[in-house]
Amino acid sequence: MAQPTTVSLTKASPTVSLDKHGVTSGLIHVNLNWTSPQAAAERAAGEARGLFGRIRASLRSTPVRNVDLDLGCMILCTDRTKTVVQALGNAFGAVNSFPYIALDTDDRTGAHAAGENLVINLDHQAEFQKLLLFVYIYDGSGDFRGLDAVVTLTSDRGDRFQVNLDECPPQAHACAIAMIKRQKGELVIGREVRWFTPQDGPGVQDVISRAYRLGMTWTPGTK
Repeated sequence: MAQPTTVSLTKASPTVSLDKHGVTSGLIHVNLNWTSPQAAAERAAGEARGLFGRIRASLRSTPVRNVDLDLGCMILCTDRTKTVVQALGNAFGAVNSFPYIALDTDDRTGAHAAGENLVINLDHQAEFQKLLLFVYIYDGSGDFRGLDAVVTLTSDRGDRFQVNLDECPPQAHACAIAMIKRQKGELVIGREVRWFTPQDGPGVQDVISRAYRLGMTWTPGTK
């Protein structure tokens, strides 16, 4: 059996076939990890040596706010059913029943080592037409710069497919990360890293779904 591999999806090499990696069933774990300015400042304060170093680091951390990134997945099924899995509206989904995708936690600070995680059940991939992974700032910092956000998709046997959310423009408050869809008979992951700013319009989920012509209807939600 082939050894698990790690693939970075980049501008130069933006797509990868899951079929060619033998990832055709089981679970895909999608992890979002980032470091908020507040968490970074607090870590620096903890690592500072000496009383005055700790005081200076603590003062630097005081005005820095936490940032809450939310990971989600817009789902277009082969029967044209449309839905979303996200923390907003408590739409956490389910792994073993429709929509066969679930969000397992809502990391509101960026301080959790595990970050936020989605699970996709590939045993039901025949029901998926398009899966659009996205992330947006629910609360806190104005854009993604300096957050070092990275999304990693990991198969049951350990294959890793990584997307770095880099080259963030000023004021970008949302990002379409990657699209999973069937292409030429194979299930592929395609890097998107398409940024959205407030100028693109209100209602970030609606803006993203319209940009990808998913035809979804949105209502206000809370978490």
